[in-house]
Amino acid sequence: MDIVLYQFLTEVPLAAAIWSVLLVLALTALAVLVARPERDRPAAVEPPARPAAPPAPAAADLRRYAEEVAVAAAGAAQNARRRRAAWTAAQDAAERAWQAYDEAETAARRFRDAGALPTPHTPRTPAEYAARERWLHHAATAAHLRGELSIGQLCDVFARRGGWDPRLHPVEQEVVLARAVRDGRLARYRAAAARERAAWGDAELAAGAARALAAEAYAAAERARPAHAPTTSATASGRVLGITGWRPPRPAPAR
Repeated sequence: MDIVLYQFLTEVPLAAAIWSVLLVLALTALAVLVARPERDRPAAVEPPARPAAPPAPAAADLRRYAEEVAVAAAGAAQNARRRRAAWTAAQDAAERAWQAYDEAETAARRFRDAGALPTPHTPRTPAEYAARERWLHHAATAAHLRGELSIGQLCDVFARRGGWDPRLHPVEQEVVLARAVRDGRLARYRAAAARERAAWGDAELAAGAARALAAEAYAAAERARPAHAPTTSATASGRVLGITGWRPPRPAPAR
């Protein structure tokens, strides 16, 4: 009995000391975990990095583009000048055609007024008709040499078609000839006026293209210019010859 009591008295304090040590270790570990909980937490997911912005165009590329646009603008300006010159020539040709038609209209009106008088009486003989035909051929040939009748109209005279009658009196034939000259000049004026309108449209398109390229060339030059370089006036860089002074074709009088 004494042995059992001795063992109890000697082993219980030892067990108590061991449990005390274990308890202290457990409390220490718990305190460490409470103080630094991030060790047990999963790492935060970082957002993906944004792609880098594309690099700005190189100065050499900007200069090269500005040079190319400048060359194109110079070519467009030259083309606009050529178109303007062509339109000016077409306008002069239309003006000359109008003046020629106006002269022919005045002559045809004069002959028309003269035709109101009675036709001179001549004997209707084969010799008279032959003389009338010779006069018509001579007058038509002279008008063709002056540029008043086309080769087709002259062929109609000799072939007696298209309203040409060699049996008419020379007074009546002059009226027919004057009308033919007037109609031919009217057709030439209308063709010249159509060419003038077409040349005007081409000149306007060329001028618009030249102005647009000049503006783009100036903008490209400004982008390629260094920051410390002085700027120039946009008007001086983008100056293009404009199309001015256009005159609408004269309306031909109704027949």
